Amino acid sequence: MAIDDSSTSSSKSKSSAAAGTRRARRVRMTGAERREQLLDIGRTLFAERGFEGTSVEEIAAKAGVSKPVVYEHFGGKEGLYAVVVDREMRQLLDMVTGALTAGHPRELLEQAAFALLDYIEKYTDGFRILVRDSPVAQSTGTFASLISDIATQVEDILGLEFKARGFDPKLAPLYAQALVGMVALTGQWWLDVRKPKKAEVAAHLVNLAWHGLDGLEQKPRLIGHRKN
Repeated sequence: MAIDDSSTSSSKSKSSAAAGTRRARRVRMTGAERREQLLDIGRTLFAERGFEGTSVEEIAAKAGVSKPVVYEHFGGKEGLYAVVVDREMRQLLDMVTGALTAGHPRELLEQAAFALLDYIEKYTDGFRILVRDSPVAQSTGTFASLISDIATQVEDILGLEFKARGFDPKLAPLYAQALVGMVALTGQWWLDVRKPKKAEVAAHLVNLAWHGLDGLEQKPRLIGHRKN
């Protein structure tokens, strides 16, 4: 049976043209676009495998570039990870602080709880990265330091409320850390179980926090044997 050389040549030409188009697309990507692409890929891999489990080779391969391109943009895996973590920390902090708009303290608690749960739901990969430990955490911030930043925002609100109720406003930082820490740890748990629904989780968090604050003693006492 005769082979249609023209058909074969046409197929090869189309294949070559397609390959050329793909190469052209890669070439046309700007430096800013390439940087964002690498950040998106790195974010996904860091969330799935952690810092140690992710390699520059894999990041480059998924981006369709060589390893030197990653080094050119970020100086290495550590630099890429640092930018990813910094972005996620700012995103979460902005969401929480931006949510605190109500005047009533109980509603503020609801807004803070919803903001964290919203972040976990919308930016799941980012939250997984933030709660992981990493060798470069000290240079990029940690989840604990992020929680401390959020608590500082809540601290000002609690300080005013304490003062209005006759409590020592100097204790507001302690209570702010306790409240935000409670919400954050519950968020870590909810990240995987996703039950009950977000609104119900927020309601229970506020229930515990608000009724605990509502019955607050000005001078809490220990009832056990240990006193120091």
